[in-house]
Amino acid sequence: MKVYIANFGRQNYEWPICRERGTVATMNAVDAQKYWEANDRDGYISTRMANDTTAAGKKPTKATASRWFNLMTTVAETVGDVWVHKDGDELWWTTSRSEAPSFELKKEPIERGREVVICHKPCEQWSNRSKTGVPLRWNELHPKAKDFLSTEATLQSLSPSNRDYTLALIEGEDLSQWHDTQFWAKRSDTAKNGYAPIKHGTQTDKIAYQRASELFDAADAAERMARTAISTTNSANGQTVERIVKRKDLGFASASALQDYITELMGAQEFCCELTGLPLELDEVNGDSAMYASLDRIDSDSHYEPGNLQVVCRFANFWKSNSNDIEFRRLIGILRSNSIS
Repeated sequence: MKVYIANFGRQNYEWPICRERGTVATMNAVDAQKYWEANDRDGYISTRMANDTTAAGKKPTKATASRWFNLMTTVAETVGDVWVHKDGDELWWTTSRSEAPSFELKKEPIERGREVVICHKPCEQWSNRSKTGVPLRWNELHPKAKDFLSTEATLQSLSPSNRDYTLALIEGEDLSQWHDTQFWAKRSDTAKNGYAPIKHGTQTDKIAYQRASELFDAADAAERMARTAISTTNSANGQTVERIVKRKDLGFASASALQDYITELMGAQEFCCELTGLPLELDEVNGDSAMYASLDRIDSDSHYEPGNLQVVCRFANFWKSNSNDIEFRRLIGILRSNSIS
């Protein structure tokens, strides 16, 4: 059994329908659906990169388009998995059923108004209470649980530990085995010291956060990465010290140009790590530094220049180091496919 944290279309436009009908859903643009039905990943990716945009209005990266291809497969094939959705101060959950999904044409009821094919997968009726009848209130959750029980992406599969916590929460079981650990206690302390970014909530909350993050959080992260890249370039210009340091030229006219480029990259990647697909943290106060956005050169033997950069989680950048990008992605794929379910 897997546990997915999910949203349902831009601005969550399909959520009221999913809640009413007892389904989980995702959608493809009409011109993309034929590639998904033919299992043509390459065709799907190339057309999405050419014809679609992310929620931030940017062209999707190859990794982002690849994640989009997987979404409908995940929804169409889910059986016996738990799905969680945050709506304001309420946490809702359901379990997917074995019935076949339905595919429906629809014009999106939002500004861009695309013609889409929506996949609705039957599930149990959504509930905002635990199985023992306790209301699931967002503001009553442990701060650590808030870190993973909502997502800005379309959907996110939880790790085994977070999955087990979520299942225990839904069952109404004692959660002290998690809350009493040093890691969770530390997270609670940092929350008291000001770590409380508004990432989720009503649509107004989301739009306000997105605009603020574009101006502040994303800019701060981009500025830090720009400084790091420039610092690395300045200290690695081929001068002789104890050895010849590999030259890392900077292919941008200024730090601000690089900063703008990084910000655009993060938007194109939907603020997910390009290598792992995990959500990026944007240098939030007392956040998880291993998840901070980090600038990576796709070809480590080339330079900090347009076309050779991607934004990844800091820990993934550390693990990749100077390895070949294609080979590292292959290994990440093996790790993901063999993870404990």
